[in-house]
Amino acid sequence: MSGRVPVLYEQMGGEAEVRRLVETFYDIVEHEPEGAPLHLLHLRGHGVAHSRIEQFNFLSGFLGGPRLYVERYGHSDVRQMHAHVAIDRMARDAWLRCMEMAIDRIGLSAELKTALMRHFTRVADMLINRSDAAPA
Repeated sequence: MSGRVPVLYEQMGGEAEVRRLVETFYDIVEHEPEGAPLHLLHLRGHGVAHSRIEQFNFLSGFLGGPRLYVERYGHSDVRQMHAHVAIDRMARDAWLRCMEMAIDRIGLSAELKTALMRHFTRVADMLINRSDAAPA
């Protein structure tokens, strides 16, 4: 064995678990009160069905697996991806809360949850492009 530390994609269980995380996340967004602010943003944009596909493609590469988003679009610049979306702290917090709920529901370990949420929080903080007081 090479002694290489498995990337998060592998630690999660690969494609099937990343897909399960994304599907669980968007089920929360579509059907639960915690996801309501995000659902509204998605309805104003490309829609939830589109986001389920693209988030899986992005997270696959972001977590160290196949770089599906980059292969399709030539980049993985999250700011560029979200430039058309007004994201304030409330939206960021809702996204993180829904993702934390999804991680818990699919039963990932506490250690893996901590690592994932650290990465997700760093990126979510970068995406804030509106103040909380900005009109919708």
